[in-house]
Amino acid sequence: MEVTPNASLDENQAWGGGIKPLNASYGKMMMWFFIVSDALTFTGFLVSYGFSRFKNINSWPIADEVFTHFPFLHGIDAPMYYVALMTFVLIFSSVTMVLAVDAGHHMNKAKVTFYMLLTIIGGLIFVGSQAWEWKNFIKGEYGALETRGGQILQFLNIETGKRAAIQEFSIGIDSERSTHQSYNGIWYKNETKRPNVSVDEVKKGFLANQSLVIRTEQITQSGQKTILSRDDSLVKIEEAIDVVEGANLIHNEYGNRLFADFFFFITGFHGFHVFSGVVINVIIFFNVILGTYERRGHYEMVEKVGLYWHFVDLVWVFVFTFFYLV
Repeated sequence: MEVTPNASLDENQAWGGGIKPLNASYGKMMMWFFIVSDALTFTGFLVSYGFSRFKNINSWPIADEVFTHFPFLHGIDAPMYYVALMTFVLIFSSVTMVLAVDAGHHMNKAKVTFYMLLTIIGGLIFVGSQAWEWKNFIKGEYGALETRGGQILQFLNIETGKRAAIQEFSIGIDSERSTHQSYNGIWYKNETKRPNVSVDEVKKGFLANQSLVIRTEQITQSGQKTILSRDDSLVKIEEAIDVVEGANLIHNEYGNRLFADFFFFITGFHGFHVFSGVVINVIIFFNVILGTYERRGHYEMVEKVGLYWHFVDLVWVFVFTFFYLV
C-alpha cells in the first residue's frame, strides 16, 4: 500500500518520541509501571502468608488476643482498636492527598501546601503507630513456655477466666542464672538476654497455684484455644524446656512462629513504603513552598506522588484484612 507523505510524517512523529501515550506523561507511566510491579510483589507475600496459615490453621495465633494494646490504657482489653485507628488515619491521609492533587489542578498553592502537610502528618502517625505495635509484639505481655517440639503453652486462671502472666505466679528459686551462649551449652542456641524467670520458677509457681491451667496453641472447632484440665496441665508442663517472652523470628509466645516471621516481614516492608512516601512527600512539600511547581506551570509531581500514596494505602487494606480480620 502506498503511503502518502502526510501519513509518513505522522508515523515518524509517533515513533520519534515526544508524545504522551494514553494521554499520560512519561513520569506517570513509569509510576504506574512501578505500582503494578510492586503490587505483584505484595501479592506474592500475601499469598505465601495465606498458604502458610492454611497449612498451620490449628496453631495460628488469634489476632484479637495478640493486638490488644492501646496507648495509655494498660491492662484494658481493647482488641484491634488501635489497629483500626491506624487504618483510619492512613485512609484519611489518602483523602487529604486527593484534595492536594485537586488543588494542584487548580494551581492553588496554599491549599496544596495545607493538604500535603496533613498527608505528611498522617503518614508519620501511622509509621509511629506501627513501630509502637512492633514494640508491644516483641516485648510480649504474658509470656509462655515452649516444649521441645516447639509447642507453646500459655497459662489461664480458671477463676477469672483470663490469661495469667508467668511473672505474676512464678516463684523465685535461689540459684545462679546466666545468659545462654552457644559455646557453653546447646551449640545452636544463643540468648541476647536471659528471660525474667526460669522454667523451674514457672513450674514451681504453677504447682503452687491450683487455679492455673495450661492453654495450648491448638485451636478447637469453635475457634478457641484448647484448655487442658488441671491434671493434664500438670503432665504437659513437664514437657516445657524454654521460657518465651514476646515474639521474634525464632520464638513466639502467641503461637506459631511463622505468624511472627510474616508479620515482621510484610508489615515491615509496607512500613518502609509508607516511610519512603513520607520522605518523598516532605520533599514535594518544600518544593511547593518554594514555588517550584508554580514556575513549571503544573503540579504533576504532586499527582505522581499521590498515585504512590494511594497505592500504599490500598496495600494496607489487604495487609489489615489478612493479618487482623481474617
